[in-house]
Amino acid sequence: MRVPPHTHARAPAPPPRRWFGAGGPGYPHRVTTTTSQTTTQEELFRFLEDRFGCAQTCAECARACALRASLVDPGGPADQEAVRRKGIMCAEVCDATCRVLSEQGSQDEAALRVQVEWCRAVCLESAHVFDAHPGAEDTAKVCRECAQACTDFMTTLA
Repeated sequence: MRVPPHTHARAPAPPPRRWFGAGGPGYPHRVTTTTSQTTTQEELFRFLEDRFGCAQTCAECARACALRASLVDPGGPADQEAVRRKGIMCAEVCDATCRVLSEQGSQDEAALRVQVEWCRAVCLESAHVFDAHPGAEDTAKVCRECAQACTDFMTTLA
């Protein structure tokens, strides 16, 4: 004998996705996990897109700067040594920023802002140094793109 479908017990609803919802540390203040307003959802999507874009650009900049640093002779003239050191520093800062932005753990907004601002400043300084070094123009461009991505992401934190 078949039981009518309306008499079956329903399975409990799955718990809300806390990992995707905002409202925790590191997310915009106006975004919460319980809201259904379109603007708030759009803010969350923009925040996540900008965060991912910034992380991706930081990773690209880290690779470009590490490559640029490896192409410079460590025992070379002072200007080449400055390029090498800036390349190493920029690669390390961009890599650290990429890791911070890629993590979903508990991060407070102030710490996130400091890390991204630091990355932006180092990228701009590095671009300035690379501009003065023939052959490093592409790396300078990547650094500027990273600085712009950091600036764009910081506007979503405001």
